[in-house]
Amino acid sequence: MKSHILSTPEVDLAYDVQGPLPTADGRPPLVMIGQPMAADGFRALASHFPERTVVTYDPRGLGRSIRKDGRIDHDPRTQAADVHAVIEALGAGPVEMFASSGGAVTALALVTAHPEDVITLVAHEPPLISALPDAEATERARAGIREVYESKGWGAGMAAFIVMTSWQGEYTEDYFAQPAPDPAAFGMPAEDDGSRDDPLLSDRSWAVSGYRPDVEALAAAPTRIVIAVGEESHDTFTGRTSVAMAGLLGRQATVFPSHHGGFLDGDHGYPGQPEAFARKLREVLTAG
Repeated sequence: MKSHILSTPEVDLAYDVQGPLPTADGRPPLVMIGQPMAADGFRALASHFPERTVVTYDPRGLGRSIRKDGRIDHDPRTQAADVHAVIEALGAGPVEMFASSGGAVTALALVTAHPEDVITLVAHEPPLISALPDAEATERARAGIREVYESKGWGAGMAAFIVMTSWQGEYTEDYFAQPAPDPAAFGMPAEDDGSRDDPLLSDRSWAVSGYRPDVEALAAAPTRIVIAVGEESHDTFTGRTSVAMAGLLGRQATVFPSHHGGFLDGDHGYPGQPEAFARKLREVLTAG
C-alpha cells in the first residue's frame, strides 16, 4: 500500500492505493469511501480484494486530511469535488466505487456532478432524510441527538444516536416520549469530557443527512447505480432511507449481509460479516 497527499488550496487530502496503477487485472480501480469513516475503516473489506487495486481516502477534515478552508462543516458537494480530484490524480480513468453511509451520499453527489468518474456505484445505506415520508419527524429526531450531546456530552449523545438509528419504523410520538437513554446501558461513559466536535453528534454533518439527491440527474447518468441495504437493517433509519432512495430511482435495494457496518471486522465499530459482505460486493460488481 502506498499513501499519498493531494494538496489543494483548501485541503491536504490523504489517500491510499493498495495495488498497482495501471491496474494489474485491467479492471478499473475500486474506490471505497465513507463518512465520517476514514480510510482505515475499510481495511477489512479491502483485504478481501487482493486481486484488485483498491483506493481509500480520508474525507476533508477527518483523519489525515487537513482542512485549510477555515470551515468545520461536512458538505457532500464539497467532498464530491475532493473525491473527483483524487480520481483525477489516480490517472486511471473511471472507477468502480463502494460507498457507505455518508460516503454513499458523497458518491451520489459525485455521480451528479461528474457522472463520467464512476462506472458502477454501490451506495450502501445512504442516510438521506429527504427520501423518507416522515422526513420532518426524522429531522426532529436528529435534532434531539444534538441537544443531548450539547447538554450532556459524548456518551449521552452516542447513546441517543444508537437509540435513533436502531428505532424500527417511522419516528412516532412513542419515540419522542422515551426518556433520554442511560449511556452506561450502551457501554458509553457518563462523564462529559467537554468536547463538542464529534461529526456524528454535532450539526457538522447535517448537510450529509439533509442532502437532496438530484434523481433526474442520477437517472440520466451513465453510471450503474446500486443502492445497497443490510439484511439486518430492516426498518431502521438507514434501512428505510436505502429502500426509499432505490424507489426514487425506480428500482429495489440490493440486500447485503449484516448491518449498517456489515463490512467491519470489529476494529472499527460493531463487527459485521466482512467476508460474506465482500463476496456479495464482488458478485454485484461482476454483474455489471
